[in-house]
This record gives sequence, C-alpha cells and structure tokens, in this order.
Amino acid sequence: MSTLPAAFRIGHVHLKVADLDRALGFWRDVIGLEVTQRMGSRAAFLAAGDYHHHIALNTWESLGGSPPPDDATGLYHVALLYPDRASLGAALVRVVQAGVPIEGAADHGVSEAVYLRDPDGNGVELYRDRAEADWPRDATGGLAMRNARLDLQALLAEATPVTAS
Repeated sequence: MSTLPAAFRIGHVHLKVADLDRALGFWRDVIGLEVTQRMGSRAAFLAAGDYHHHIALNTWESLGGSPPPDDATGLYHVALLYPDRASLGAALVRVVQAGVPIEGAADHGVSEAVYLRDPDGNGVELYRDRAEADWPRDATGGLAMRNARLDLQALLAEATPVTAS
C-alpha cells in the first residue's frame, strides 16, 4: 500500500547537458516543448501547456561533457506521456523528420512506446497509455504486461496533423 496520495505526480526532470543550444534543438524543436525561461547560455526550462517546466536543462557542471558510459548507473530514460495514439503518432513524425534514430518500439499491453536518445545520450520514451479497462490481465486479474512489436507505420498513419502554433 502506497503512503503517497493518489494525486501524487513526478513534477519535472532536470538534465545535465553538454551544449544547451544542441539540447534545445532536441527538446524544443523535435519533442515540441516550449521554453518558459532561459538563464543565459547555461540553463533553460521547458514545458507543455501552461506548466512552469516539465524538463530543465543545464550546463552548470556538464558544459562540454560526455555522456555516461552504458555500464554506469543513472537515469535509464525520461518517459513522456501523450494523451492518445494520434498525438504519439505526431510526435513520432517529428522524430522521423528530424532524423533522430529510433532505438526501439514496443506494445506493452498497458501502453505503446517509442524509444530514442537525446543529443546527450539520455534515454527518452515517448508513449501513450491504453485505458485501464483494456490492460491485459492474467487468470487471477493481475497485470500481464508484454513486450511485443509496435507497428510504427500504423502509428505514423494515425498521426494527428502537426499545426504551427
């Protein structure tokens, strides 16, 4: 039993980056977040909608740095939740158009996910949840998540047209 209230949420992720402009080229221009505040050439805060920030980027300790090696501890990925399949498809269109390599894609039963990396090597998951009533269950009613292939072409075909803001 959780001791946290059901309304608990993770508020934002703060990433160390090597080059702020390069990171903004990904998080703002590819992912689509808006800059809510910039602190010169050393930090920026980005959000969707009217939130103060979902992602923060800084070079305070990492300017010109290298990504951590694969065998190091640290953040596995940041997961960005889209409200529906069409908006996830639109996000995938932007990723493909930007030439960002896709590392994987999976249908987990409870969600559909696309995996990639930002320019600093941080893992990024773009996903959408299915309605809880559609989650796969085992014989006892427990979750039966899976790791099946996600059809990216079908997801692209369902993309919401991207409009300029």
